[in-house]
Amino acid sequence: MSEVKKKRVIVSVTDDLVTDQRVHRVCVSLSDFGYDVCLVGRKFRNSQPLKREYRTKRFKLIFNKKVFFYAEYNIRLFIYLLFNRFDILLSNDTDTLLANYIVSRIKSKSLVFDAHELFPEMPELVGRERVKRVWTKIEDWIFPRLQYSYTVCKSISDIYHKRYGINMGVIRNVPFYRDVEVSTTSDENSCSSGMSDLSLKRDIVILYQGAVNVGRGIDWMIAAMQYLDGYVFYIAGIGDVYEEMKQYAIKMGVEKRVKFFGQVPLEQLYEITRQADIGINLLADMGLNYYYSLPNRISDYINAELPVLTTDFPEMRAVVEGYGVGDLISEYSPKELANSVVKLSSKWVGMSLEDKAKIFKRAKSELCWQHESEKLRMLFAPL
Repeated sequence: MSEVKKKRVIVSVTDDLVTDQRVHRVCVSLSDFGYDVCLVGRKFRNSQPLKREYRTKRFKLIFNKKVFFYAEYNIRLFIYLLFNRFDILLSNDTDTLLANYIVSRIKSKSLVFDAHELFPEMPELVGRERVKRVWTKIEDWIFPRLQYSYTVCKSISDIYHKRYGINMGVIRNVPFYRDVEVSTTSDENSCSSGMSDLSLKRDIVILYQGAVNVGRGIDWMIAAMQYLDGYVFYIAGIGDVYEEMKQYAIKMGVEKRVKFFGQVPLEQLYEITRQADIGINLLADMGLNYYYSLPNRISDYINAELPVLTTDFPEMRAVVEGYGVGDLISEYSPKELANSVVKLSSKWVGMSLEDKAKIFKRAKSELCWQHESEKLRMLFAPL
């Protein structure tokens, strides 16, 4: 008997693939389901090397910002898809959708869409009405024609159903379940530059992981560090305001207690998270995209059994209050934020691992990719 050929899936996203946890989990699951997966993204001059169990392709682009970047990326993606074999296309976010949709129609192939967010409502588009209209028109044209789609939370699914009458599935942005182990990492054995700070920590560690972009509350936390003796703030990630936040820490006089780790590969991120004491997720009220979001960092904190201090927005409130794994906050003045951090840490820091495990057990077992991947399997089954 001849061997059954695997169906080929080309997955596309506009980032450089190194830190994109959601897309990586999807690709791993699709590979486990028996698909031949190729993930397409972009490559920067300083992009780190990739070693994945599925194939990857990264475009080196001339433009890396704004309209020229999106235009160049979609043209490059269109050409790549047009001249490569595949059975299914998986488009991640509206900024990859145009090329995917056109090629899927030309080749009469199936298209699946993953909405990580309400794209036209991104904070980066606040005040840029002309650009926002372009993305909205793309969604107005393509979304009603989507047959297979899913998103990260029910709030976004409901919004797109109301706008376009489509039924987006919900596949939450959560990590693989992991049992917490006590770290025995020593300074001499730290695996990368900067991580030695973690193993020698004596202060209470506040952690932010994710993109260092506008509206993420990183500047609020830096300002609050003025009132948090005995605490240190770790930032794991890069983004549009990364250098600006470094300068802001100096301006606030707290640069010695704010550690910037830069871009952290997925394989090392959990190590940093496990060594922290508190995880923060502070979002500005900059449109519906943030308001209805459920960032993966929240479930990453929970998976590592870190109490969460998060903005009081609907999806975040449901998780934090529903599982009793942290506090909500809506006041971000430096002193009030510092008070909220102290209040949270006084309850959780020093708690035994056994007691923490009991509190986090249900949240970890329910907010894990092992459950969500089954939804992904069901969505791809008809294809």
